[in-house]
Amino acid sequence: MPVTPMTPSAFVNEPFTDFSREENRRRMEEALETVHATFGRRYQLVLGGERYSSAEFFPSLNPSRKQDVIGYFGKATEAQAEQAMQAALAALPGWQDTPAPQRADLVFRAAAIMRRRKHELAAWMIYEVGKSWAEADGDVAEAIDFCEFYAREALRLAGEQPLTRLPGEKNELRYIPLGVGVVVPPWNFPLAILAGMTTAAIVTGNTVVLKPSSDSPAIAYRFMEVLEEAGLPPGVVNFLTGPGGEVGDYLVQHPKTRFVAFTGSKPVGLGISEKAARVAKGQIWIKRTILEMGGKDAILVCDDADLDAAVDGVAAAAFGFQGQKCSACSRAIVDETLYDAFLEKLVARTRTLTVGSPTDHRTYMGPVINERSWKSILDYIGIGRTEGRIVCGGEPARRRGGSSSPLSSRT
Repeated sequence: MPVTPMTPSAFVNEPFTDFSREENRRRMEEALETVHATFGRRYQLVLGGERYSSAEFFPSLNPSRKQDVIGYFGKATEAQAEQAMQAALAALPGWQDTPAPQRADLVFRAAAIMRRRKHELAAWMIYEVGKSWAEADGDVAEAIDFCEFYAREALRLAGEQPLTRLPGEKNELRYIPLGVGVVVPPWNFPLAILAGMTTAAIVTGNTVVLKPSSDSPAIAYRFMEVLEEAGLPPGVVNFLTGPGGEVGDYLVQHPKTRFVAFTGSKPVGLGISEKAARVAKGQIWIKRTILEMGGKDAILVCDDADLDAAVDGVAAAAFGFQGQKCSACSRAIVDETLYDAFLEKLVARTRTLTVGSPTDHRTYMGPVINERSWKSILDYIGIGRTEGRIVCGGEPARRRGGSSSPLSSRT
């Protein structure tokens, strides 16, 4: 059915939810209850618009309560990865010829659906990756922003482009899609970055094989549902879950893959870069890669800094979402004239942070994503003991889930 393209207003960032209001807290609590009631279901792959089961499934666990199974997701095989690629290839001609205003309208509708389902989507992330209410709400807001912004950019790029005109010549500039992209998003922004990479690809006329992190497949599946509700044609986005070392590598090396969009760790990103650089048999182009990897971020505190503002900024950057962000502050470089006063204030500020289950709106820090991350953090604390001194914390929290407690309850 023909779609009448909408005329978008100017871009405005999606506002955050004010959880100091009782009405908003009640709505989030209701969303948490609704989502919790769906735990343990099995989810299928979505290939060419159809659902397909798998011979094996893997669980997505609640990192706050590992006995809670968010859901079971199919371990895709190489044959199913190939099926996903063929579905994306089959959908490409029709989608790339769809006028840009219609593609943009689909993404605008997806944004509107996420806005309507904001608390529910946030609740999935609170359970599946341990985000606090504020962090989960911000993740949904960013996902909406990506949809709104990229759809507007697609309309701009589809319009007449500025050119240097020369007498006797008629010049024209058009942007064309690349082809099939493989999108590999991270678990730490499992809706925002996933939505951004996916909608940027499809709104510009590409088709996608989407392979979410195995730590956050449930929220990825919900985004797939959002796209389908918005009117996504079959095969434009194909949802594939499974081990990155198997189906992920297969897709990265596939001769029909035109580009790879990845956010995650440096080792995995470098591996993707290396594999994508090799020209496979039957490949007729050089693959493009978009690789967003980890860093070692620092905050400089100079001698003219507002000390209280610096302390608040470092604490928020270091401990927001348990420090599980590529933008997290992992080093504070402080002018020696402020060092002692800064350290005293930072320790005091850190001791006020609440640790506990993210289902409690009072919790600031919840769990880390999995046992591998937990062990890695303890290893780095051990390194810190040999290279410096521990001024706060330094041991695992005594409480596992449940109600929130201040960080000073740590040993």
